[in-house]
Amino acid sequence: MRHLRELLIDAWSWLNYKQTMAHPSRPGHHAFPELNASWVPAEDLRRLAAYKFLAAYDSNQAGELASVTGDDHHGVERRELGDPSKLIDTTLSYLLGAKQTIVVPGAEYHDQGDEELTPEAGAAADLQDKLRSWADKELLPLRIQQAERCAVRCGDGVYTLAWDPSKRRVLLRTYDPGWYFPEWDEGEQDAQEYPQRVHFAWELPADPVRGLKDRVRRITYELGPIGPATASGQTSDGRAIREQVARADGDPVLTGGDTLDPLTGTLTRTYPWAPGKPSWTTCYLTDAEWLLEDLGSAHDVFNLPADKAAYRVRSDGQVLDRLDLMVDFIPVVHVPNSIPDAGEHWGKPTLATVLQLLDELAATDTDSASASSTTGTPIVALAGARLPIDRSTGQPMPVRVEAGTVWQLSDSGRMDTLDTSAQLAELRQRIDHLLDRLASNTRLTTAGLGTLDVAKVPSGYALQLALGPLDSLVGAMRLARDHKYQLLLRLVQRLHQAGQVWPAGESLPARLVWGAHTPTDRTTVLNDVTSGYAAGVFSLETAVRMLKEAGYPVEDVAEEIERIQKRAFDQAARLADATGDNAAVREYLGLPEADPVPAVPLVQPGRTGSQDGPPTSPPSAQPLPPAQLQPPGTTGTIGEAAGPGPH
Repeated sequence: MRHLRELLIDAWSWLNYKQTMAHPSRPGHHAFPELNASWVPAEDLRRLAAYKFLAAYDSNQAGELASVTGDDHHGVERRELGDPSKLIDTTLSYLLGAKQTIVVPGAEYHDQGDEELTPEAGAAADLQDKLRSWADKELLPLRIQQAERCAVRCGDGVYTLAWDPSKRRVLLRTYDPGWYFPEWDEGEQDAQEYPQRVHFAWELPADPVRGLKDRVRRITYELGPIGPATASGQTSDGRAIREQVARADGDPVLTGGDTLDPLTGTLTRTYPWAPGKPSWTTCYLTDAEWLLEDLGSAHDVFNLPADKAAYRVRSDGQVLDRLDLMVDFIPVVHVPNSIPDAGEHWGKPTLATVLQLLDELAATDTDSASASSTTGTPIVALAGARLPIDRSTGQPMPVRVEAGTVWQLSDSGRMDTLDTSAQLAELRQRIDHLLDRLASNTRLTTAGLGTLDVAKVPSGYALQLALGPLDSLVGAMRLARDHKYQLLLRLVQRLHQAGQVWPAGESLPARLVWGAHTPTDRTTVLNDVTSGYAAGVFSLETAVRMLKEAGYPVEDVAEEIERIQKRAFDQAARLADATGDNAAVREYLGLPEADPVPAVPLVQPGRTGSQDGPPTSPPSAQPLPPAQLQPPGTTGTIGEAAGPGPH
């Protein structure tokens, strides 16, 4: 029995039941010797030890870890059947949905043939196409899978962005959160604010073949005031460094586009995404290595000695010693698995609160395996049996229980077996109980884990209620990520602007839309869309978007709307009746403008125009005055004397 001397509550308290994590100052020091390195900060030891524990559960090594840490001396015999990995993969699949789509608001109204297209809609559509093209080249779905699985397992995921001059695009990479060390300055009250300095550090093993010793590599992104221009150089002992560029008179040289304020002496720069707003901040990149033998107990990842650093050189020859990246932000995005508590920066993994349940499940599986072995091959007791004798020794031969074996028993002989089937049935019931408890506590539900008997569900509404906890879980996880991916896409846009590949201007909002996480009743959605659009409750844009979210094969909302309108003759007829404007009707149907109808000249009957000139118009008809009309019954010509009789 262990006796607690102090109670520690932090973001990783759910692991305190492990003996090796109960030590507040040296967690996991025996199980994970790499954490004993002097360069690892003391305040990050519990976080890194927690990552190691979760990785062991994911790889079915929790029993081995328990045996090493002393929590279970028989841990190597524990049966682990992949339940932690299944929980992680299931949670990840529900989080990501069927697909992920980059959407820029306003791009759905873009129509190439629309003469009244607003500049905002055109810019949104252009940015959406560029972001989707970049995502295809950088394998964005694959990167999301990598980072999000790490976030679901460990509680945190990390993306980094870097401009590649040779490829002329932004490179997207994911890092192990165990290499991620954000640094906050003293006085920062809210740890949820992004830090001014971020480090990525890890150990590099020795390579005797190449003559390399054990090293530590650290990549640092740091925001700071804009400084004069620098160039690659060397020290007297041949180490690569960056040196300040100066004129012949000794004055520093400014980077192109920077402005010096003569009163304050500060440098300012106008970035492409903030026209008219000078900034004095830039981001510096440092990438260097240190020999472990050069580091002492006073050195950690935050204060490695600069005089012992071996700076790395980029492919274009630039020494990575406070290299000015020409941006005013740190190109790093941290993705938490859950919404952090107030003042916290780290997320909570999916397995955090159910690790003890997983231990119970593994122990029960081990007991069930032992019971099944005795049930399948029971212990047999023989009394009064005539056993065969080994002629060489004269002793009875060992009894083997196998098919076809016959023993001869005396009149009072008997054979008894130990029946453990009842215990095996009880263990299997306990396994089912633990699985139900696991589904409930993780909020994945039995329906989400696939253990629910669908035949016992009375209706689709009951199934929807059963999936309620899963819906709330996915909603909370996506809420914690929405603004992170908006930030990621904004940084991608700005890095392309800094590389002078995309046009300058204020950054447009873009977001990542997740797919449906549960099966959708398409028939119900189609009926709702049809009736809602016919009743005028839904617009055509909303109706098509609902169909796309339901899983119908709609690639582009704007193109689908255009196809629908080209065949909507009834609506076009109503538009013609309402407006009487044939041009508006042709535009609605996507038809080109009609050719003008030529004027047809009218010719007076019995008269033709001159052969040389144009035809003359007929004179206007003039009614005869009443006095000139002949009386009834008379004949003759008007204006002549007329008498009786024919003329």
